[in-house]
Amino acid sequence: MNKYEDPNASAKEIELRINDVRASILEVEERIQSIFANQMSSTGEIPEGLQEAENPTYKVGSRATIEAEHMGMESMSGAEATIVGAFETTAYTVTYYPTTGGEPVENHKWVIHEELEDPSEAPLEPGTEVNLNADHMEGMDGATAVIEAAVDTTVYMVDFTTTTGEEVENHKWVTEKELSPVD
Repeated sequence: MNKYEDPNASAKEIELRINDVRASILEVEERIQSIFANQMSSTGEIPEGLQEAENPTYKVGSRATIEAEHMGMESMSGAEATIVGAFETTAYTVTYYPTTGGEPVENHKWVIHEELEDPSEAPLEPGTEVNLNADHMEGMDGATAVIEAAVDTTVYMVDFTTTTGEEVENHKWVTEKELSPVD
């Protein structure tokens, strides 16, 4: 019998055990956020052919608030970001099949047109199968994907600190609709 199964435990002992479990859960959640933050950073390399935005809403060097969660990272939403780059392109939501195996990654936001291998003219229709030349996440580069949705937009590369304190550099990509002015 482990310490959590003691039928003679007092209410105080049970409360202490519950608090231990809560603390352990918080530690795991923080570690997951740290891993996500690491995966969300990039080298900052710009895909060939990507055009800088001529008059973006958020200029390079300016600050904006992120109003989105990518990869289920709740601590991204509400984070203040510094704009590192602004580009005009078509951004896609894709479902891809990681080259590392495992389950497909559904509705990944965002892969841009310039990160597709030999694409036809943008925008591609939902259901179109493509190969990815993007390394946003492990197993993405070279993966087969299906276009779920497309949007012509300004995409931004951003640096930010998550609401839990994790540093993310050169995150690819946040769309204009996912940003708001800093209060």
